[in-house]
Amino acid sequence: MAKTIFEEMGGTYRQVGDYLLPNISVPTEERELVGLWGQRHARHLKEHHKVLYMNLLTSGKLHSYLVEIDKQAEDMFLRLVKEYADRQGVTERLKAENPHELIGRMNNIQACVREVVNNEVIYS
Repeated sequence: MAKTIFEEMGGTYRQVGDYLLPNISVPTEERELVGLWGQRHARHLKEHHKVLYMNLLTSGKLHSYLVEIDKQAEDMFLRLVKEYADRQGVTERLKAENPHELIGRMNNIQACVREVVNNEVIYS
């Protein structure tokens, strides 16, 4: 009997009852936690880029891809918060003089930066 393309590529089968089933599995990969940014990107891929999501999933590269996206987004978030805070004059002096003003400004800065990170990294 002629070999199938699967067998020519090194694939094997196992007998289950009357059927031959291919021996396939998703490659395992190291497990590092995927943070909030990575989870948001995964949800975006599932909903809007299904082919890319399935390709990453079946090749076993999805987890490492999401960890990398999470790191990029977190680094960008922290860097931009610091830049925006410096630009808007959020200092230790403001913290000592008017903590409520500081909290309001920082919340505003973080909301703006979240939107930038979402647009540039997560939903692009």
